[in-house]
Amino acid sequence: MTYESAQDVVSRYHHAWTSGDIDGAMDLIDEDIACRAPGADLEGKEAYRSFIGGFAPMLTGISDIAAFAEADRVALFYYPETAATTTAPAAEFFTVREGLISESVLIFDRLSYGPQDPDRGAQ
Repeated sequence: MTYESAQDVVSRYHHAWTSGDIDGAMDLIDEDIACRAPGADLEGKEAYRSFIGGFAPMLTGISDIAAFAEADRVALFYYPETAATTTAPAAEFFTVREGLISESVLIFDRLSYGPQDPDRGAQ
């Protein structure tokens, strides 16, 4: 069986979830995905869906995407824009197997996406 490149799978996934198409994004996720995220280790597609589905509605935009790929691994760097911040970077490192994302490591500053401290100002 022939599969898309890992970079193509991740690109389709990223475009789907950042445009609010959670079902389309989940079509590219393995049932047994393992994800490390700030404050949470997620196991399985439903836990991952809940995590991504909870954040996606907060997005107001996305910018400055860079991608690096080698074989079945892809790294993305981008700025998820929300009401709280437009300047907090995020990074994801994916492993793709048999056309589906099977592992993800997600790195971002959780505090940047929470309620703003009036003394700190906008990010």
